[in-house]
Amino acid sequence: MKVLVIGSGGREHALAWKLAQSVRVTTVYVAPGNGGTALEHKCRNVPVPGSDPSRPEAQEYLVDFVRREGIELTVVGPEAPLAAGLADRFTAAGLPVVGPEAKTAQLESSKAYAKAFMAKYGVRTARSTTVNTLESAMALVTEHFAGNPPHKPTGRPLVIKADGLAAGKGVVITDRADEASATIEEFMEHRALGTAGTTLVIEEYLEGKEVSILAAVQAGPDLAPGTARILPFIPARDHKRRYDGSQGPNTGGMGAIAPVADFSEAARTDFEKHILEPTLRGLEAEGLSYRGFIFFGLMVQDNRCYLLEYNVRLGDPETQAVLPLMGSDLAELCLSIAGGTLHQYNLTWKPGFVCAPVAVAEGYPGTYRKGDPISIERDKIAAAGAQVFIAGASMNQKALDTGTPDSGDGEGSLLRTTGGRVLAVSAYGTNLEDARSRAYQGMDGVHFTGMGFRRDIGTC
Repeated sequence: MKVLVIGSGGREHALAWKLAQSVRVTTVYVAPGNGGTALEHKCRNVPVPGSDPSRPEAQEYLVDFVRREGIELTVVGPEAPLAAGLADRFTAAGLPVVGPEAKTAQLESSKAYAKAFMAKYGVRTARSTTVNTLESAMALVTEHFAGNPPHKPTGRPLVIKADGLAAGKGVVITDRADEASATIEEFMEHRALGTAGTTLVIEEYLEGKEVSILAAVQAGPDLAPGTARILPFIPARDHKRRYDGSQGPNTGGMGAIAPVADFSEAARTDFEKHILEPTLRGLEAEGLSYRGFIFFGLMVQDNRCYLLEYNVRLGDPETQAVLPLMGSDLAELCLSIAGGTLHQYNLTWKPGFVCAPVAVAEGYPGTYRKGDPISIERDKIAAAGAQVFIAGASMNQKALDTGTPDSGDGEGSLLRTTGGRVLAVSAYGTNLEDARSRAYQGMDGVHFTGMGFRRDIGTC
C-alpha cells in the first residue's frame, strides 16, 4: 500500500516514520516533506506547487498525484490545508483521507467559533469574551486592570487569543495593562498576524498543569447511529516557553513528554465526561463530518479539566513523543478512521516513557538564522537509542550530488537549517528520567551554529 503524508514539519516526519513501520506500507510519499523525510526509510518527498498544500493549484496537483500513483490513503498533518478545504477536495474526488472538512476545521481556525461551540455543548472551558473592535478590546483591558498602574504586574493575568490561525503565535498571557494594550494594538490595528487578529477572544487565566490529549475521531451524518467515536491517546505535555524554568516568550513548542504521570485516573474520567463526550455530542448535533485526529489542549486543576483549545490535527511536538509509544499499526488506525470503522478499533500502547526536546535556531521565536549546516553524529544517536525528527531543515543538494555523508559539517552536511524549530530528539526509557537522560545524550550528537534547546523538558 502507498500512503501520502501532507506537510513539512517534525510532526509529518514522525507520521512518515511510524507509517513506514507498517508491513502493509511499501512507500510513504511526503508532500512537500523536509530533509528528514527525504532520508527516511521507505519515504520519498513530493514537490508541491508553491510548497504550500493550502493553495488551490497545489490541492489539484495532489489529487492528480494520488490518482496517478494509486495511493490508497492520505494523512493531512498541518492545520492550514485542512482549513483551506483539502480534505473536502479529496473526499469529493472519492479518495480516502484522514483529516476533517473545512467547516469542522473552524474548531481550530477560529477561536471564536470554537468558544461558541464549547458554550453551546457544555464543554468546560475558561470564561471569555469575543471582541471584533479595538475599542471593545481596550474596554475589557481597562475593566480588568482597573486601579492598577499600567506597567505594574497585578498577579491577575489576562489571556488574549487571536481568532484565526497564527502558527502558535496568537496567544499572549500578561498581567500588565500596558502589555495587554500593546498586544491588542499589534494584533488588531497593526495586523501583526494578518487577518488572524482582527477578532480576539479575551479570557480568564487558568492556573494548573497543561496536558495535551491527542485522539482519533470518527463522526459525521454518513455514519450509522452509535458509531461516532473519539479514541484518546496517552496524555502528553508540551513545554511552550523558550527558556528553562518556563521563562521567556511562547513558542510553537520546545519539547514534549509522554505519558504524563500526574494526569490521574480521576482527571481522565473528568476529561471524558466534561470535554470529550460533549465534544462528540456537539459534532453529531451539528452534523459535522470529522474523520481525522483532534488535539485537546487542557488545563488541569485538582483533577478538573478545562479545555484551552482544539486543534484539528495531531500536536507538534507532542506527536514526536506519542507515536514512538504506539503499539498499534498507525496505517491500520488511519485506514479505520478513513473507512468509518474506528468504533471497532482497539488501540494499544507500549509501556515506558518518551522525552523529545526540540533544538531551535538562534533568534527563535523571533527572527532566526537560516542556512546553517547540521552535523548529526549517528553513533551518539544510536548509543542513546534515540530518533531524530527533522522539522525545519532541507537537503543540501551539493552534498547529495557528491555523496558526502551527513555526519560532517560545512559543505559536506546533508542538512541545512530552514526553520525556527529545527529538529527534535526523541528517546524511549523505562521511566521518565531514563527517557530524559537518553534524549539529552542524543542531543549531544546534534550540532549547528546558534543551536539552542531547553535542558529541563520533563521536569516542570
